[in-house]
Amino acid sequence: MLKQALMGALALGTMVAGSAQAQDLKTFRIGILGGENEADRLRNFECVADKLPEVLGVEDVSLFPAADYDGVVQGLLGGTLDYAELGASGYAKVYLEDPEAVEPILTTVQLDGSSGYHSIMIARKDSGIRTLEDAKGKKLGFADPDSTSGYLIPAVSLPKDLGASVDEHFAETGFGGGHENLVLEVMKGTFDVGTTWASGVGDFSEGYSSGNLHKMVEKGILDMDEVVEVWKSPLIPNGPVVVRTTLDDGMKQAFKAFMMGLPESDPECFSAIQGGDYNGYVEVTPEFYQPIIDARRAQIGS
Repeated sequence: MLKQALMGALALGTMVAGSAQAQDLKTFRIGILGGENEADRLRNFECVADKLPEVLGVEDVSLFPAADYDGVVQGLLGGTLDYAELGASGYAKVYLEDPEAVEPILTTVQLDGSSGYHSIMIARKDSGIRTLEDAKGKKLGFADPDSTSGYLIPAVSLPKDLGASVDEHFAETGFGGGHENLVLEVMKGTFDVGTTWASGVGDFSEGYSSGNLHKMVEKGILDMDEVVEVWKSPLIPNGPVVVRTTLDDGMKQAFKAFMMGLPESDPECFSAIQGGDYNGYVEVTPEFYQPIIDARRAQIGS
């Protein structure tokens, strides 16, 4: 895995020469969003890295575990990554800078059949905070500035529920350095409340059926009995599986078929890369993310 990570870092520093090189791709490069510790991210994607050389006809696969969301965004914009799984806001950022950089091809389907998830604001149970009104004058932590659930949707949706701006309601805001670390900072008391993501489906005691809370529960670093849900956003479109637009069409189709078959061919691998339980994938186009693109455009202009 260390070798894969090093190869990924080197690949990120080498610009793709264009479609001619894409026809003769030797190394397939995977970008992995920040949000949990690097060792876990590499371990989760190792099963995909092992399978793809045979599927795609490449010599090897490199993994690039970015320190934050923007590391993957810049790799996709620079053409130094071939595939990544983005949040909707991360995809919107890529699209707004270069709509031709990547193609969204798939997204996940929740256990209830929906293609969405939620931003969840949590607080420590012993904080006494149960509602948004209780959180007035407190410290709010966001996960990452390029996260849909960890920043964009709360920034857009919270004022409607608060009847005031985020800055007016909360004494202070900040970023936790990714979803996992944000929750840990809430538990440490750095923030009174914080926003992360979860399917909103299934048992709260298990961190729901998928998402950051679920992953943290499975890893034994979060006890849901110690937290409360203060706020839940409207449904957010699940983030896309994206591929580099200039990737060879035959390789795109082979990759897409592999991913769509993964839930049945290797359920454990599918669950590992997605961080929980889903029904599978469904095809998407840029139009599916237009509301998030519009929201991000409006937020940038505000």
